Amino acid sequence: MPEDQAQEIETLIRARYPIIYVVSWEEDRVQNTLREVAQRRGKRLFFWTTTDGLLEDGQRGRSADTRDPVVAMDAIMASGDSAVFAFKDFHPFLKDVQIVRKLRDLTYNLKRSYKSLVIISPVVELPVELEKEISVIDYALPTAEEIGAQLDRIIESVRDDDRIDTDLSPEHREAIIKAAQGLTATEADNVFARSLVEKACFDIDVILDEKQQIIRKSGILEYYDAQEDIEHIGGLDILKGWLRQRTNAFTERARKYGLPQPKGILLIGVQGCGKSLTAKSVASLWHLPLLRLDVGRIFSGIVGSSEERMRRAIRTAESVAPAVLWLDEVEKGFAGTQSSSFSDAGTTSRVFGSFVTWLQEKQAPVFVIATANDIQALPPELLRKGRFDDLFFVDLPSLVERREIMRIHLQKRNWDADEFDLDALAAMTPGFSGAEIEQAVISAMYESFDADRPLRHEDVAKVCAETFPLSMTMREHIGQLREWAHSRARPASSAISEETTPALTSRARTLAGSRRRHSSSGRRWWPGRR
Repeated sequence: MPEDQAQEIETLIRARYPIIYVVSWEEDRVQNTLREVAQRRGKRLFFWTTTDGLLEDGQRGRSADTRDPVVAMDAIMASGDSAVFAFKDFHPFLKDVQIVRKLRDLTYNLKRSYKSLVIISPVVELPVELEKEISVIDYALPTAEEIGAQLDRIIESVRDDDRIDTDLSPEHREAIIKAAQGLTATEADNVFARSLVEKACFDIDVILDEKQQIIRKSGILEYYDAQEDIEHIGGLDILKGWLRQRTNAFTERARKYGLPQPKGILLIGVQGCGKSLTAKSVASLWHLPLLRLDVGRIFSGIVGSSEERMRRAIRTAESVAPAVLWLDEVEKGFAGTQSSSFSDAGTTSRVFGSFVTWLQEKQAPVFVIATANDIQALPPELLRKGRFDDLFFVDLPSLVERREIMRIHLQKRNWDADEFDLDALAAMTPGFSGAEIEQAVISAMYESFDADRPLRHEDVAKVCAETFPLSMTMREHIGQLREWAHSRARPASSAISEETTPALTSRARTLAGSRRRHSSSGRRWWPGRR
């Protein structure tokens, strides 16, 4: 039982707060807390549901007369007992004008007595009339210690079954507990049992599957199956080193060492240079669930519900923590915050304010990766120190990095990269992003496939020669972005990319020289399949 929350509930009851609103999916845990508090304070305890009516704790049967919430509140007002009355799933009734008025009348009665009303509900529904009368408590999910105790109980119950492997090293046990954090006590019990049935051991992947279900039910966040490897990212050595250093940052060993949990990073850079790929690979590197927040979904609901949707997305992310939360092209999602008071009555501004406040103050181990292509469209509040651990600029790949990227994409598609002149291909692609290099390889493969022959060096070189990269078609815009980042952001790579304009100006000469060398040498590239 979370002692601090039990203490808070007991304090409010002792202080004669009339209505306490406990937000939780776990009725059993809240009920147990109320039982302990009532026993310590010498109070009777009653529970109300719309199916059974108002019954004292432990009493069987139904009280048909008090199934009506108004009648139940009349019974509370008439009671002279020192008692706690807990109403379960009462939030739908808080939209009824008569019931809201009755609750206000009941409030005056409760303040003059030793009675308290506790509402237990998974969501918060507060009518304006009662906002000043109700105290809200968010009942936290089980702590790591509580999940550990659950795990130990299950291990003890199946220890004599030779078919089940219950031997856990300290590291594996910590990983299991960390994976189960964010689940309710019931969900943790269920998923541990499922893991034993399916795998005859405690399997982390089974537990993460359960978390996927939670994300799907939210309707706002998307769960990504982290299959990208950080080694599939060409270049960006500084950024990759930064991430590798924090691989064990969410462990108990890091807490004992005194390290804070990393908050997140903001990746700004040229389109197609690996920002989104980095976000996907971090979850795989750290073995954490990857959640994508589509800000557009936040604003697609009923008018007035956007703020609640953002709060729900944050609560869901925290409930499955530790996790990685990815916001792609964040500048588009929060565009127009400055003019929000004129265009949408301040909705965008309020939603954005909730998000950046959470970034600043969050305690849950949710690592946020935000990516952006247009720095000028970013709200300045997002760049303030304390929101993110670091701000990285992802530039166009250098000559060495383009060679590495070309190798990665050839090998990824089962071609022997050593059969290609990677130095020549890298020299032919100044100003190309990683995505454009990948697309060049794919386009060349389509040509060779259509010709029913193996992929050749000339196929890739031909596509590269015919491609006009984004850095050429949007030279001015990308030049301004690079100039801004030069003194304001940390470079993601230690390699120096060629200056865009000179590199692209000399591109024709590079291509011509490459073609002359290949034609004069008579060399042919016939790569073999791996």
